[in-house]
Amino acid sequence: MTDKRRHQIRLDISRGAARLFWQQGFAATSGEQIAELVGLSSRTIWRHFRSKGSCVEPVVEAGVEWFVALLRRWPRQMSLEDHIAAELSAMQRGRSDPWVVADFLSATQMIVLADREPAIRTAWLMACHRVEIDLAPVAAERLRCPKDDTRARLLAAVATAVLRLANEEIGRALVAGWSPKDMRDVSQRMASVMSGVAVGRLGEAVST
Repeated sequence: MTDKRRHQIRLDISRGAARLFWQQGFAATSGEQIAELVGLSSRTIWRHFRSKGSCVEPVVEAGVEWFVALLRRWPRQMSLEDHIAAELSAMQRGRSDPWVVADFLSATQMIVLADREPAIRTAWLMACHRVEIDLAPVAAERLRCPKDDTRARLLAAVATAVLRLANEEIGRALVAGWSPKDMRDVSQRMASVMSGVAVGRLGEAVST
């Protein structure tokens, strides 16, 4: 089996598991139900995942990948606030891959469940750690310092904490009936906190 095929199987299982966890609850969902939904055997499920809770890791990571990719596309001449707003606007206008949008929404639902399910919380914190690792080079480039510089690592850690809390807030608000039209306000608050971090102004545009 190729790595690409293995990745797709894991993602398909994860999407199915996230759907069931959200619809009927984590405790009420069995490995057999996940297997039946995705058309695989229970044995295959446990060949790819060490536990029921770990089944959500790929879909949560896929949701996080959207933000990591956003950071990699961030133009130097644009502020973080404007860049996030533009990306969210494009998503709302349907310019994003439907699977990207679906995984983003599923990841948001899992973030909400993470409040009361320790196994899902673990998957969410692991995804945040990945963001922190990927954000360090971005911070270093904006600060014009080596990627292993303490300033870049510290800023990446602080920014990741801000993003984690913001995503958890967004998830709870969406479940409570909050409109995605308010995403502009969220982007402003997220960017404002990150750009105001004392170790450097990550969020501002950088002159070429």
